[in-house]
Amino acid sequence: MPDPESGHRGVPHTADLRFEAWGPTREACVAEAVAGLVESFADASGVRASRDLRVDVPPGPDADLLVAVLDEVIYRLDADGLLVLGAEIAEAPDGGLTARLPAGDAAEAAGTGAVPKAVSLHDLRFDRDARGCSCAVTIDV
Repeated sequence: MPDPESGHRGVPHTADLRFEAWGPTREACVAEAVAGLVESFADASGVRASRDLRVDVPPGPDADLLVAVLDEVIYRLDADGLLVLGAEIAEAPDGGLTARLPAGDAAEAAGTGAVPKAVSLHDLRFDRDARGCSCAVTIDV
């Protein structure tokens, strides 16, 4: 897992978008993955939050929880024109996740890359070790 304690970065991929994220906890790693996804296609610095979305993800493998949250980010962009501006991820009492996703009008953002279409399950990775969690995700564009 790269330093610092939490972060994300894009990694080369031939046709689609790929990024890695990491954090000291599962929840921090998923939040960084959300940031990595959004930053890959939009500059949200001029967007103001107008909605607060909540997503409850049932318990499951870490990779499935990650995909569920990222799928919601993509769905809200496509269906509602909402750009997620951040993510506060907490463990739910049942072991799943609760995601609070402040969002604003995607039309207020400057496009910086191809708009995501879906999370690919190919080469999806979510790992835990003594330093925390890390993931790698490919996004179809």
